[in-house]
Amino acid sequence: MKLLLLNAMGGDDIQLKTMLLIALGYVFLGLGAIGLILPLLPTTPFVLLSVTCFSSAPHIKAHILKIPFFREHIENYEHRTGLSRKAVCHSMIGLWGMLIISIAIIRTLWIIILLILVGAAVTSHILFMAKSNSRKKPKIK
Repeated sequence: MKLLLLNAMGGDDIQLKTMLLIALGYVFLGLGAIGLILPLLPTTPFVLLSVTCFSSAPHIKAHILKIPFFREHIENYEHRTGLSRKAVCHSMIGLWGMLIISIAIIRTLWIIILLILVGAAVTSHILFMAKSNSRKKPKIK
């Protein structure tokens, strides 16, 4: 009898853990989607975190992989191929476009300096991620 109770409780713990991971996965996926609009919010790390959380629910991961935008980020990370030129261009245009608009609206010197420093840091991160693409070695047959 005690064994049945322990097994039942263990099953509930696993089910609760799965439900919490799925909920966290949706939160991270939502933050990644918001990152599409707000360039200062990173998209890729949130998408990768969501897929990690969804590993306990393969059917949800499969649905996410059907979305081309998210699939591209996940496959680039899993295969370590870096960022495509298109992704780098979109990221740079979005990032610096929003930063320039912010600088034009907010005319406080220390905030402008902070925005430029953040922009430079994010730019170097994006360019570092893109380098993986150029370092790929061709397959030798």
